Amino acid sequence: MSNVESLVGEWLPLPDVAEILDVKISRVHGLIDERALVALKVGERKIRSVPAEFVKDGEVLDSLKGTIAVLIDSGFTDEELITWLFTEDESLPGRPVDALRAGRKTEIRRRASALAW
Repeated sequence: MSNVESLVGEWLPLPDVAEILDVKISRVHGLIDERALVALKVGERKIRSVPAEFVKDGEVLDSLKGTIAVLIDSGFTDEELITWLFTEDESLPGRPVDALRAGRKTEIRRRASALAW
C-alpha cells in the first residue's frame, strides 16, 4: 500500500461514486475530466478510486473543484494534491480536507496558492 493510500484510508471505486451521486459512470468520468474530482489507481488491482471524503451528503464536496484548480496551478500532481489535502497540519488544526468539509475553503485555498511561491 502506498503512502497516499494509507493516508486517505477509505477509497471509493468509480462505480460506487456513481451510485452515491446517483449518476451514470460516464458522469463520474466527466467530473474527473473537469477536475471536480481526482482519482488514483489504488489497491492490489490498481482500480481507479476517489477518496471517500471527497463526497458528502450524496454530492461531490462543493469546495473541491476550486481547491483542485489552485493546487494544480501550484504544480501539484494528482497524488501530491491528495497527499497535501489528507496530511495533518497543526496550524489548522487538522487536515485541509477536514477544513474543506467544515466549509473553510478560503483559508485552504489561500494556503494552497501560497505553495506555488
